[in-house]
Amino acid sequence: MMKRIKFGVRPGKERELYKKMKRYGVREKDLEEKFVRSSGKGGQRTNKVATCVYLKHKPTGIEVKCQRERSQAINRFLARRRLMDKIEAKVENKKTKEQQRIEKIRRQKRKRSKRAKEKMLEQKRKRAEKKELRKNPRPEDYS
Repeated sequence: MMKRIKFGVRPGKERELYKKMKRYGVREKDLEEKFVRSSGKGGQRTNKVATCVYLKHKPTGIEVKCQRERSQAINRFLARRRLMDKIEAKVENKKTKEQQRIEKIRRQKRKRSKRAKEKMLEQKRKRAEKKELRKNPRPEDYS
């Protein structure tokens, strides 16, 4: 039986995490856990308390660092969840949500091809012409 840690989140979320850990054969003793001082905003509490959680799964070598919340317990839970997502992605040979998000941003920032740029400008010109036709006629247009 796996040693269960209380993280301070809903019991359903904890159960779901432990089910996932069991499904992929991840045990608590396979995890190396360290606590580091967080950086960034949070003031005096952040500077004094080691709320950042570093997790390493020894068999696979996958590492995760989490400092999203000010609570160490919640960061421990989030780090394990993130680690399980990475392990699942590796086993199932698919991309994690984080990888998909990064790739989407890269695609958005990528420079348009010359043809795509010309097509977009042509559509803008057509739209401008339509708008021009919608305007009310001025008196000098009648003469």
